[in-house]
Amino acid sequence: MHGSTVAIKGIKDGLLISLSPTEEWGVITADLAARIDEQIAFFAGARITIDVGQRPVSRHELGSLKALLERRGLTLTTVLSESHTTVDAAQSLDLRTNIAGALPGRERNDTLPINPEEAGTVGVMIRRTLRSGRTVHSAGHVVVLGDVNPGAEIIAAGDVIVWGRLRGNVHAGAYGDEGAIVCALDMIPTQLRIAGVFSTSPDDKRRKPRPEVALIRDGQIVVEAWS
Repeated sequence: MHGSTVAIKGIKDGLLISLSPTEEWGVITADLAARIDEQIAFFAGARITIDVGQRPVSRHELGSLKALLERRGLTLTTVLSESHTTVDAAQSLDLRTNIAGALPGRERNDTLPINPEEAGTVGVMIRRTLRSGRTVHSAGHVVVLGDVNPGAEIIAAGDVIVWGRLRGNVHAGAYGDEGAIVCALDMIPTQLRIAGVFSTSPDDKRRKPRPEVALIRDGQIVVEAWS
């Protein structure tokens, strides 16, 4: 039965596993485990990208899937999804995320559809500091309850709000929304971009941390007090 619930193919960074968007989650994970166990030597050590499409997957479900793969010597690295719930769950488990469709052969959707079960959800909240090397993608807003360290990157179609120190790279309004804003309790990004407008922070080590908001005005990014 797993042929209709699980599809596996090779990609540049390992294996892409596409899961049925309609079958029960327990059935899918059981089918996936059976598929791997049939060819355990082939799969051993592989880096896995999971594509779950529009299915909302909870943190518990995604964590169980991650553990299932790890017990078989596979590493889950990336989750492709069109669900805000799934993206939030993946990022809470420190997994890379991207909009489903970013791989060749899939039509890309630049706007995430809102699932009826997720009405009102318009972005991603990350309850931790983003370390160097981490990249967050969202087709909505991004809120970070923590710092964004140098070397970390946020790319959002909407606004970016950092309840902490912003020192990494941020691109708000990534699909061309010049009305997007970036807010932070301490605004010292390596690079700041809103829509197609770029800016970098001045090298001012004497400045005191203060809440600020960045926005486009008269074709340029300006930074003002956030009140």
